[in-house]
Amino acid sequence: MKLILSGLSHKTAPVGLREKLAIPGAAIPQALRELQRCGASEAVILSTCNRVEFALAVPQHEDAGQIVDRFFAQWQFPGVSQSDLATHVYKHESTEAIHHLYRVASSLDSMVVGEPQILGQLKAAYAAAQAEGTVGGLLEMVLTRAFSVAKRVRTETGIGQMAVSVSYAAVELARQIFGSLKGQTVMIVGSGKMGELAAKHLRRSGASRIMVTNRTWERAQELAMLFDGQAIEYHKFISVLPEVDIVIASSGAPHYILNREDMQRVISARRNKPMFLIDIAVPRNIDPAVNEIDGVFLKDVDDLSGVVDANIQERARKAERAEIIVNEEVGKTLARIRMEAVTPTIVSLQEQLEDIRAAEVIRTLRRMPGLTIEQQQQIETMTKAIINKIAHGPISELRRNAEQPDGGQAIEWIRKVFHLQE
Repeated sequence: MKLILSGLSHKTAPVGLREKLAIPGAAIPQALRELQRCGASEAVILSTCNRVEFALAVPQHEDAGQIVDRFFAQWQFPGVSQSDLATHVYKHESTEAIHHLYRVASSLDSMVVGEPQILGQLKAAYAAAQAEGTVGGLLEMVLTRAFSVAKRVRTETGIGQMAVSVSYAAVELARQIFGSLKGQTVMIVGSGKMGELAAKHLRRSGASRIMVTNRTWERAQELAMLFDGQAIEYHKFISVLPEVDIVIASSGAPHYILNREDMQRVISARRNKPMFLIDIAVPRNIDPAVNEIDGVFLKDVDDLSGVVDANIQERARKAERAEIIVNEEVGKTLARIRMEAVTPTIVSLQEQLEDIRAAEVIRTLRRMPGLTIEQQQQIETMTKAIINKIAHGPISELRRNAEQPDGGQAIEWIRKVFHLQE
């Protein structure tokens, strides 16, 4: 068997083409079966917003590229031309395919390096293939190893620990202030996308109550429903702030909507209990002088961007270490595959030599009918020892060459000398 990986990603194709080639979850079982009908022995499909990839195990003699081409022709993706496929689809075989899978699982090929979602998506793709019975040999071994590689990368490099988006950075800073976000109350002021994303991350991190205010009441209600929260009338939101721990300001107001005097009254009403204000609006919504009040922590978009930039640089350094780990693991996997591939040859050699030995022992014993049981056993022991010594050299050479990337010629020579099948 040999491995092939074919597909396209955010690095090779625009979103419009990725959308056309995306395979909905409900259609994955049918697509897996179609890949097998096209000649694949094993198949896994990874279809996300940033990539559509087909990982296949195919017989050694098969043209793996033709299998993928047959699938594209059979599936008939609407609006996708042959020139689109030729320009944007990549194909990796053997070592390159394993290397690519390990980088994908470890989030080194992601749009945001270090993001955790891709590993879960790959595991879900593997589970779908398991359920359909299209994985269970070489591809299964490589994929399960990919999960271990991804875990090793995260554990040894910490590549996913630092925020690399403004919304994630806001959550990390909030954690620094409050320790835990469980039970915290959040107020969203305005309907900016980054503010909405920050609120989502805060909710996932444990914030229990979300309030939303907006100049347009309908929009406030719409966002509140999104978070299962509470809409607050815009002209009343300052009076509600004493109940709020985290404020996310992202309105389109051309002036400050919160000033020092407002926040002085709010923090007094909270009896100096800390508040975290995230001003993601441009122009800014919150007077910078608010930061001078004890217990108030204000961060604007530049503060958050600075955190993001520093974290991106740190992730890049960690990614270098991660690439070394991936390369190490690819080498280990290739050695394992080569060793498994040569095992049938070793078994065949041992069986052939044993058949020769056994046949000769039988002929010898027939010519010497007077031998005692003990003498017969001595002949058995002696001939087995001779065969083991004869086999030791070729078997050691087979194993040694199986561990070498260029050991195929020596293995093939031994097969020919002993007339062994692969």
